[in-house]
Amino acid sequence: MRPCELTFLKAKRLMDEGALSARELATSVLDRIEAVEEGLGAYIYVRPREHVLAEAAEVDEVRRRGESVGVLAGMPVAVKDNIVTRGVPTTAGSRILEGYVPPYDATAVARLKAAGAVIVGKTNLDEFGMGSSNENSAFHVTRNPWDQNRVPGGSSGGSAAALAACEALLAIGTDTGGSVRQPAGFCGIVGAKPTYGRVSRYGLVAFASSLDQIGVMARDVAGTAALLTVVAGRDPRDATSASEPVPDYLADITEGDLSGVSVGFVEEFFTEGLEPAVRDRVRAAVDLLSDLGASVEAVSMPHVRYGVPAYYLVADAEASSNLARYDGVRFGFRASGAADVRSLYERTRSEGFGPEVKRRIMLGTHALSAGYYDQYYLKAQRVRNLIARDFERAFREVDAVVGPTSPTTAFKLGERIDDPLAMYLSDVFTVPASLAGIPAISVPCGTDDRGLPVGLQIMAGRFQEAVMFKIARAFEEASGGPPDPPIL
Repeated sequence: MRPCELTFLKAKRLMDEGALSARELATSVLDRIEAVEEGLGAYIYVRPREHVLAEAAEVDEVRRRGESVGVLAGMPVAVKDNIVTRGVPTTAGSRILEGYVPPYDATAVARLKAAGAVIVGKTNLDEFGMGSSNENSAFHVTRNPWDQNRVPGGSSGGSAAALAACEALLAIGTDTGGSVRQPAGFCGIVGAKPTYGRVSRYGLVAFASSLDQIGVMARDVAGTAALLTVVAGRDPRDATSASEPVPDYLADITEGDLSGVSVGFVEEFFTEGLEPAVRDRVRAAVDLLSDLGASVEAVSMPHVRYGVPAYYLVADAEASSNLARYDGVRFGFRASGAADVRSLYERTRSEGFGPEVKRRIMLGTHALSAGYYDQYYLKAQRVRNLIARDFERAFREVDAVVGPTSPTTAFKLGERIDDPLAMYLSDVFTVPASLAGIPAISVPCGTDDRGLPVGLQIMAGRFQEAVMFKIARAFEEASGGPPDPPIL
């Protein structure tokens, strides 16, 4: 097995034992990128080889001197390109930010570096995080390593594809309505969204501020637990970041027995539109949780069926406000040949934004306009509150709730790009947790008849990430461990 194919836990053990160097691991990952990236398009920008290897060598030198190193020491990490990185281009997948090189690091990136991580590059995404397939990037399409004619999911599809193809060992993405979990499900990796406020949003390019979160991704549950332990915690530069203490999630996860843990499966998730193979794999996963000692029962959450329309009203309204700053005056792309300020705004935004971003800005602006605010945006916020209450009631009875990550496995490139409603329904099972602000994780639970990965979603109460990781880790071990990478 090549070093780039190792899971986080195996690579960490080898490096701690001195059997693998950070430079060897980084070299293997960079070689893998050179070999497969042209056919996948997981990255927008890969850092120069000499810079990556020099940072890895620094980690090796610290180890050689016998000094303590961070939990992520020497780990090659991919960063979604809507999270700013000092001195490294950050585009949010949009022409309007093409060429932007931030003068500072996002808090999450700064914490990764402090823990010894080696940043490999910036991964592709749907423009400004708006999409479920990675086909909305202004630069190129990302392909699913399991079947290169299919999408990797979105909007963190670049991070998910990079991990599945062994082009990184860890990655961070963002999750507004499922953008970490859905691509994790499609690509057969692990992706977790924490409680809203658990991770600082400082340095995250805004889409929908009441929903945006930085999430963690890896090929094993332990990798996501280690990542979240590092990036979580209070940040005075983000007024929404929580002061809740951050446990050592990696140290706290245990294998095997789930005795004393109660799990509810959401009845409303097993409805029309769910592919039979997905339904069967998820039901088998629930049975396995029961075999591990968990008590399993059905729970009803009647308002989750309204999650998609509520989400797209709230998210698009906030997007219309957040993206108003891209006007061609202050920063970013500026159209040429404008005769006056009004035409400058119009031409800059028409040329700089892609079709999906324009669609959402228009929908959001309409929902906030005079005469429609109460009818659309305010009503959507009330539905959001009802969905949060559904989860609160469920968590009074069980420790976690489970269901499919997505109603289907990865669909073909181009299949839904001209059908926005079908595309939006890809997130039907992920948006409820986003609206409620609770933690949720997707773990692989088998494949369909075409060999495409299926994801099991586990959701827990606010700041109960430890419970989520415990269940996910037990399931991962009992189901045979993380799946082997696909053969490209």
